[in-house]
Amino acid sequence: MRKPFSRARGWSILAAMAALGATLAVVSSSSASDHQDTPEVELSPRMDVNDVYAFPGASADRIVLAMTTSSPITPAQSSGAAFDPNLLYQLKIDNTGDGVEDKVIQITFSGSGTNQQVTVRGPVAPAQTGTMNTLVSSGTSVMGATNSNLGSATGMQVFAGIRDDPFFLDLEQFFRIVPDRKPVSGPLSQLPDQATASSFRPAGQAVDYLRGINTLAIVLEMPAVMLTDGGTRKLGVWGTISR
Repeated sequence: MRKPFSRARGWSILAAMAALGATLAVVSSSSASDHQDTPEVELSPRMDVNDVYAFPGASADRIVLAMTTSSPITPAQSSGAAFDPNLLYQLKIDNTGDGVEDKVIQITFSGSGTNQQVTVRGPVAPAQTGTMNTLVSSGTSVMGATNSNLGSATGMQVFAGIRDDPFFLDLEQFFRIVPDRKPVSGPLSQLPDQATASSFRPAGQAVDYLRGINTLAIVLEMPAVMLTDGGTRKLGVWGTISR
């Protein structure tokens, strides 16, 4: 039985267009990030897609896809942090250039805490394209415990669990540039130095506010042919989380 998931929380956070040949090269990209930017995701942090990444794997014929969610997770919260078993996490791949997914990788979870298990299905053709997000009925590639390395070096390898948030953000300066986003209470409501700014601080002066803050990460490495099969070597990649 295929389970439909509705109310998708998903859009292209970092859409990577990758040309795959003798080496894997990023030829075009759209860079952005999304960390608790609306009241909805503040109330449902496990539905918050933070970033999506695509980059070359351990060898020229492999590719890595990654999606992060739920940041910021403090060190104190990290030991109990887990994915939501009621959500469908997806990476969608367009290999024909029409902006519609030709393949999906679907990630689901069961259990909670340190006993949580992950199941990865795909990459396979979607049961339904667009926002309906129907769970595919075949194509299970990897299953196992979260916070561990799963799979094989010649096939798909998977890690799903807690990791340091790789996104760099000088949040203090951001609130000076866009002061209406500044919190009304807490340390960041009382910014030091100038009250407003028109640009970010230069390299060497910027402060990585997310340093030491964790995120839940889904990281997949696989042969590139698993994504390019039936299409071209140019890929569009985006992530969604659905309930």
